[in-house]
Amino acid sequence: MPKTGYKSITIPTETYDRFKTYKDTDGIKTEMGAYSLSKYVSYMLEERMMRDKMMAESAPMLKKIGIDDDRILLRDRKENRIVEVVVQQGKLHCELCDADDCIHCGFCLAMPEVYAVMKSKGS
Repeated sequence: MPKTGYKSITIPTETYDRFKTYKDTDGIKTEMGAYSLSKYVSYMLEERMMRDKMMAESAPMLKKIGIDDDRILLRDRKENRIVEVVVQQGKLHCELCDADDCIHCGFCLAMPEVYAVMKSKGS
């Protein structure tokens, strides 16, 4: 049973192990020393929710639909279109704007998962 004011969640062992390894190697300590894995995961989730909220407020007309291999799919509410941003030789290129420095590419650059795709598709 969790402590009062807390809820339990279930995650796969592999995910738990990755969080634990990451926490143990990040070097961040509180004033009281190391902190629990539970607090660390809570901090990570809170940080992600704040980032998602900031993205929604900063660029409300754009939303990530998903990533498929070397393509990032976005919903552009202003243009009322689905936009494909393609990774070519490790760089982003917007199919709608035919540019690599438009708002769609900039929006993609704010997503950490895009950097993994750019790295894997680089030359």
